[in-house]
Amino acid sequence: MNIIKKNGPGLVLCIILAIPSWLLGKAFPIIGGPIIAIIVGMIIALFIKDRGRYETGIRFTSKKILQYAVILLGFGLDLSVILETGKQSLPIILCTITTSLVIAYTLHKVMHIPANISTLIGVGSSICGGSAIAATAPVIDADDEEVAQAISVIFFFNVIAAILFPVLGTWLGFSHTTGNGFGIFAGTAINDTSSVTAAASTWDSMYDLGSATLDKAVTVKLTRTLAIIPITLVLAFIRSKRERKIIEQKISFKKIFPFFILYFILASVITTIATSFGVASSTFTPFKELSKFFIILAMAAIGLNTDIIKLIKTGGKPIILGFSCWLGITLVSLTLQHLLNFW
Repeated sequence: MNIIKKNGPGLVLCIILAIPSWLLGKAFPIIGGPIIAIIVGMIIALFIKDRGRYETGIRFTSKKILQYAVILLGFGLDLSVILETGKQSLPIILCTITTSLVIAYTLHKVMHIPANISTLIGVGSSICGGSAIAATAPVIDADDEEVAQAISVIFFFNVIAAILFPVLGTWLGFSHTTGNGFGIFAGTAINDTSSVTAAASTWDSMYDLGSATLDKAVTVKLTRTLAIIPITLVLAFIRSKRERKIIEQKISFKKIFPFFILYFILASVITTIATSFGVASSTFTPFKELSKFFIILAMAAIGLNTDIIKLIKTGGKPIILGFSCWLGITLVSLTLQHLLNFW
């Protein structure tokens, strides 16, 4: 009862912002609910006077609800299907992820970009956009402004990719009779599911391929999502080592271990076992939809905690970083597909 009283006002405010953002995201999928929620949250934050009343609930939503969203995301992963697709796309996925993380680390050092922002943009670019940022943020203890900055950068290049990639695919000569080549390209080089869906669906409609490209692209994209697991665990370990050095005392790895990732894995295993026994994958659709709504809810909270003026003033370097990661991933994906004769 005390928890409800403490978090209630802030949580209710986030829900009020999240519902229209969710509906608008469905109407404009290329933009998506999360980015709409962040923008709305940042604007509303300018007009909130009694901030202390909402603070605790907003913080709870931006941290805990975000973790619940990642857990529910696991119900969208059938590991057997992903394993089958991974045999073909895994080399490309591993190389694109490595490329993005190396670029992010290098530019962090060269351009003096804050470590948390570099990590979030690198992980978001290489794995699965907002979902990867959602999983990584609590592990590295990123604040809401850093999360908002990373999400905004990722969104910007998602929109460009969704519009540009079908044209680029035609110019590069991807097969018009099968969705396999372009599906792998979209699934490995675009980081957010909504933009992957937009680009793949456009390719299907351009060449009358039904949903062949979309099915391939989304499955490859979900395969990339599994990289959340090792990356968050490694980041948690690095953080524990770093903090131990800073304060010169023993920091328990268990204390900062991302236990919600274990629940994410459990959800994936449950889905895989259930579908292998004949349970329809559509059974898990409500969990996936709830995960999407929770992400939007958390993004509304993050928007409310973000200084929009400061975000605009400090946006230059993160955009350069996001562009570099995006370009590197695209070039590596195309090069490997060409070498592996996928197009």
